[in-house]
Amino acid sequence: MKELHLSFLNAVGGKHTFKPSLTKEDWTAEEVREKMEAFKKLTIFEKEGVALFREVSGAKYVETIETELF
Repeated sequence: MKELHLSFLNAVGGKHTFKPSLTKEDWTAEEVREKMEAFKKLTIFEKEGVALFREVSGAKYVETIETELF
């Protein structure tokens, strides 16, 4: 299983990672960056008065291998 991890810098320079639950596993870097730029323009996400998604920092797919025991 692949998860998309989107990294942003918040308004005070701290890192914030967002893991959307509905994503495709084959988006290109350009497609992901485009979606992240659109997402940060929403400016609706804050924590304790700090905007969480102020600047796009990076993105990666993280693969998880599950091994069922029984």
